Amino acid sequence: QVQLVESGGASVQPGGSLRLDCKFTGFTYSSGCLAWFRQAPGKEREGVAGIDTAGRTDYGASVEGRFTISRDDVKNTLFLEMKSLTPEDTGNYSCAATGGGYCGGDYWTSRWGRLDIYPYWGQGTQVTVSS
Repeated sequence: QVQLVESGGASVQPGGSLRLDCKFTGFTYSSGCLAWFRQAPGKEREGVAGIDTAGRTDYGASVEGRFTISRDDVKNTLFLEMKSLTPEDTGNYSCAATGGGYCGGDYWTSRWGRLDIYPYWGQGTQVTVSS
């Protein structure tokens, strides 16, 4: 059974940093492409960052240069390093996976932020940025 479990959410002050982890288990072959999404109260879920099986990354415009996504397929863990946090970064952060084998290329690059390409989701972890 596939499971994705996020951890690391917390309350931090503006300008602070945080690292989120997503432990993924149960994939028969590969977790495929992985991504972080977030949802703020009253807003739609949005793509924060994605990473393909070759390690190529993509970021949402609002986090480019501040957040870094990475993956460790030996430890079956996805990471999100967040710096220079602002109140606009507040939200519930979820990790998602496509599963399957190779994932990447132009097809994924143009679609990484779409919710419907990820069959597997974690429950989320809350990040609150406030003074």
